[in-house]
Amino acid sequence: QMYPVRLVNVGIAEQNMIGVGAGLANGGLIPFVCGAAPFLTGRALEQIKADLAYSNTNVKLCGMSSGMAYGELGPTHHSIEDMAWLRAIANMTVIVPADPVETAQTVEVAVNTEGPMFIRISRLPVPIVHDPDYHFEIGKAALLRDGGDVTLIANGVLVSQALEAATMLAARGIQARVLNMSTVRPLDNEAVLAAATETGGIVTAEEHTVFGGLGSAVAEVVVTTHPVPMRILGVPGVFAPTGSTSWLLEHFGLTAQGIFDAALELMGRKG
Repeated sequence: QMYPVRLVNVGIAEQNMIGVGAGLANGGLIPFVCGAAPFLTGRALEQIKADLAYSNTNVKLCGMSSGMAYGELGPTHHSIEDMAWLRAIANMTVIVPADPVETAQTVEVAVNTEGPMFIRISRLPVPIVHDPDYHFEIGKAALLRDGGDVTLIANGVLVSQALEAATMLAARGIQARVLNMSTVRPLDNEAVLAAATETGGIVTAEEHTVFGGLGSAVAEVVVTTHPVPMRILGVPGVFAPTGSTSWLLEHFGLTAQGIFDAALELMGRKG
């Protein structure tokens, strides 16, 4: 509304939209290319790789309604592979904000950061999980709760669920560390290594397939630096069915209860 001439509606043409964004960036502008996450990333993946990442073009991708936010629209509209697809592409920064505070800061940081970036945004309402003095930094995990018994690592809409699970664990005498790993690439390797060495077990939770996303990124660090027991929570390598978003999250155990149960199971494996 403030800058109507700065909005370009390309219609349902995601591949073309990436090309338009690349052209605007080459002209000196900073385009934010926004679209439904499953189609922005899936349909236009070749253009993202060739037009943006390969040439390190300064375009910011905003994947809207990511994860299973489209619910009843079903498997064609679930965006549960996007982190894996884009994390594998060189030069691409991948960020999954956890709440409105972090989302707003991510956009500001994106404007002032050179290079292609994917910002994964949900349509689900979530509580504020960050303090007013929170400062987002690319590649840095946010420690939301400290603990020495197990670490819960999440991003996006599941961060608030991890915090609730930590409260449930505390009632059992288990002190869980909670990390908001909003940047999936570049990952905060130091925070992961510290979690492995100091707590001895890690549970990851993401609104995404368990292949190639947050859990995989964390596991890559763990197995090459300090192997510890892990649980990776997400969609277990299947097409997510049709249903409300709340039902889907419950179906796959992507809730505070599901994270709590996984942490208890992990504690048993730790001995």
